[in-house]
Amino acid sequence: MDPSITQEIVERLHELPASQQQLVLDVVRSLVSHKPQGVPARDLLPLAGAITAEDARQMMIAVEEGCEKVDPNAW
Repeated sequence: MDPSITQEIVERLHELPASQQQLVLDVVRSLVSHKPQGVPARDLLPLAGAITAEDARQMMIAVEEGCEKVDPNAW
């Protein structure tokens, strides 16, 4: 932990009203409790080659058709 960052956070918190301090606390709690989880690569090795070349091709086509379109009117 960087003490200078901690100090600035505390100093800035003192400038906020209690309601915003609570929001900051909620965000910090969510960041601390949300730790990414994963599995070791060795556990995934048995899956290597499980998808056929044809299935992979079909997935790539579906992604290209469904995910690479920009709708300028959607924003």
